[in-house]
Amino acid sequence: MAKLIKQLQAKTASIKVVARGAQRAEIYVYGVIGGDWFGDGASASQFAKDLKAVGNVTDIDLHIDSEGGSVQDAQAMYTLLVAHSAKITTHIDGWACSAASFLAMAGEKILIGEGGMFMIHNARMMAYGEAEDLERGAALLRTTNQTILQKYVDRTGLAADKVKGWMDAETWWTGKEAVDAGFCNEVVANLKVAAVAARDGKRDVSPFKNVPRAHRPRRNEAAAKLAALAK
Repeated sequence: MAKLIKQLQAKTASIKVVARGAQRAEIYVYGVIGGDWFGDGASASQFAKDLKAVGNVTDIDLHIDSEGGSVQDAQAMYTLLVAHSAKITTHIDGWACSAASFLAMAGEKILIGEGGMFMIHNARMMAYGEAEDLERGAALLRTTNQTILQKYVDRTGLAADKVKGWMDAETWWTGKEAVDAGFCNEVVANLKVAAVAARDGKRDVSPFKNVPRAHRPRRNEAAAKLAALAK
């Protein structure tokens, strides 16, 4: 039980809002998107409250370091951001994977750290019930996938079939590769970003099948990287 609790706590996320004067605000979405068992996830309802609290700013910097989570929560966050009058700039400080990758699309400009990772895949869900219930669930997933796909296509300008192939395969990109593919605009050289990306030992990557070897949980290796950066 203690091990399970520790694993769940490691998946919690936070939303932090920092006001930078009257015209600019920073919003940090770090960790799992959506509520978890402890209610500590970055939920859409909390995001809405925090976004409202920043007021009528002209610029919002959205910082992301997340392995993803709830599609519904990420979709709601995305909608709230694109509907806001402020100019949105996305900063991928570590990971923008799964649901977090299309939340990142809310930015007019998307910057990714040189140590960052970007990943897209098809939506997933748990289903229970009779055959009709499972069929409805499958239909919902197909619709969700199409919605996500369109966001990526709009951003990259690539053919839908090409992007769909990436989603089907669960595809990962480094910062430079994400820029080359058209998902991001620029790689940012930043040691702080690299340190954030070295948190891999605390992530739950079990839902993913193609996590790059360098980003699989290696607590000792991650600690060594952080120690080296601190010198």
